Amino acid sequence: MITVHYLEHSRAHRVLWLLEELGLAYELKRYERRPDMLAPRSLKEVHPLGKSPVIEDDGVIVAESGAITEYLVRKYDGEGVLKPSDEENFRRYTYWLHYAEGSAMPVLLLKLIFSVLPERTPFLVKPVAKAICKGATDKLIDPQVKDHVAFWETELQRDGYFAGSAFSAADIMMSFPVEAGIDRIEYDGETGAISQWMEAIRSRPAYQRALERGGAYRFSQSSA
Repeated sequence: MITVHYLEHSRAHRVLWLLEELGLAYELKRYERRPDMLAPRSLKEVHPLGKSPVIEDDGVIVAESGAITEYLVRKYDGEGVLKPSDEENFRRYTYWLHYAEGSAMPVLLLKLIFSVLPERTPFLVKPVAKAICKGATDKLIDPQVKDHVAFWETELQRDGYFAGSAFSAADIMMSFPVEAGIDRIEYDGETGAISQWMEAIRSRPAYQRALERGGAYRFSQSSA
């Protein structure tokens, strides 16, 4: 039995979704965030970094969303339902699988950090902290986020999904950065393809079952 160590309102939603797409049975161990929104210290008993998601499968512990996705698809997707079979789209699949955490999430995390940092500084320096964070966000971070959003829109206009004309695990990996990116920025460009893609993935039965198992998820359609 696969055990998923699931932190609420986190990227761990993608693991539940992937397991549901694969039709696998799993046990869910749910963790609530601390008042400071960080993961509880009990997660360090599972993995030294105390992060989620983490899965256990027959005594094997796998951390990192991308690594978990590759592990589960390689081991359990024997029919190749969640990955492209042709070389070009498989190359795209591999790119987006790693891009999601390697390129997209760092800049989105920077935006999150700079948005909450002023409220966590001493009162006397709060105005200075706000000014610095706003300047960094406006001039450095938001332009990068907009570049990523424009990139997603262009890619999705090609086929409707990130790795060709069929849904794949790359779309599962990309769900969190896209949902978080659209949620956290005012974008003045076209996002029609992104909107259609989000509607398509959120309507999948496996996506909905993952919400039912994991509970509230900030970026889901039902909790937006």
